[in-house]
Amino acid sequence: MSVEKIHTLVVGAGQAGVAMSEHLSRNGVDYLVLERGRIAERWRSMRWDSLVANGPAWHDRFPGMDFPGHPDAFVPKDGVADYFEAYAGLHKAPIRCGVEVVKVERLEDRPGFRVETTDGVIEALNVVAATGPFQKPSIPPIVPADAGVTQMHSSDYRNPSQLPNGAVLVVGAGSSGVQIAEELMLAGRKVYLSVGPHDRPPRAYRGRDFVWWLGVLGKWDAQAQAPGSEHVTIAVSGARGGKTIDFRLLASQGMVLTGMTGAYRDGSLSFADDLNRNLDRGDQNYLSLLDEADEFVMRNGLDLPEEPDARTLGPGVDCVSNPLLELNLHKAGITTIIWATGFTSDYSWLQVNAFDDAGRPKHQRGVSPEKGIYFLGLPWLSGRGSSFIWGVWHDAKHVADHILIQENYLAYAPQD
Repeated sequence: MSVEKIHTLVVGAGQAGVAMSEHLSRNGVDYLVLERGRIAERWRSMRWDSLVANGPAWHDRFPGMDFPGHPDAFVPKDGVADYFEAYAGLHKAPIRCGVEVVKVERLEDRPGFRVETTDGVIEALNVVAATGPFQKPSIPPIVPADAGVTQMHSSDYRNPSQLPNGAVLVVGAGSSGVQIAEELMLAGRKVYLSVGPHDRPPRAYRGRDFVWWLGVLGKWDAQAQAPGSEHVTIAVSGARGGKTIDFRLLASQGMVLTGMTGAYRDGSLSFADDLNRNLDRGDQNYLSLLDEADEFVMRNGLDLPEEPDARTLGPGVDCVSNPLLELNLHKAGITTIIWATGFTSDYSWLQVNAFDDAGRPKHQRGVSPEKGIYFLGLPWLSGRGSSFIWGVWHDAKHVADHILIQENYLAYAPQD
């Protein structure tokens, strides 16, 4: 059986793979994108029904195409998926859907890689792992399966009617956790939210969205964090037109806040005594950005309306003043736990020397020390913006240009 050969193989057709396809096309590289589901599959099938993009349409996009509709809108998840599909069509990207990559290993005695797929074998000089960070839902082994409560990861949550009647505990207060918790509270559920360390920027301030402030203040230019450094989640939302996340305000509306979830024993969960510390840290992050924004306005003489009420934090509530340290799930009426605890990566298919001892990808701006292996779509791949749609587009350009530069070197031959 003949083996298909390609110069560059891209694994994954989410935002990273679609961005990569544009730049490889522009550089004239012979390439192929493989996707085990549909284009932007995770936006379609691993998100809750009401999810919208966390950034406004004018900002969270690729430079080559606008979202339809109002530029300040927060695009629904299906609209985001449709956008990526349309963008791939715009550049006639060679994407094969329904094909999973099973194993990648280096070829012996010649450059390139042997790629086993569910549709046959491919040989490629370069492989770009564009599968992103959201590969395997991570649920801490805290509450046993026989605890008599429904447990699910946030990627499996769709809407309030999906859950059994009763109260809900949401563990994790990043963007996903807080949005799901608020949706359930607005649907009439009693909600407990376990809050860990977080940043919480203002949704908007003085008439500008926070993404604009991060841009003019130079915060998108923050460089990649050192491997293994602490990742702090960001609580921000575009839901219901977008608003600033204020945990104290949510508590005053009936949500019960706790510290980080600890151990489970005899039907009860314990919580760390860190709720106030975590809330204070989030408040400090919020207020410091307002300070920097005010200074920027003054220094540049901008005519942006003052917003003194933005510094008023949510009211004091009992669950913050006297935080729960233990909760019996049955007595509290909790029938569901939603784990908004992130994901782990799965690169078991990529059997090359491109990982550290902890299994994390080794790279500089996506370029691996294993020649011909590249990573794309990871948080902080090059900087703070790498997790955003526009940021992955710029990361993809760097990786695609590196591939072309290497090709040009290999094509060089001295002239007589």
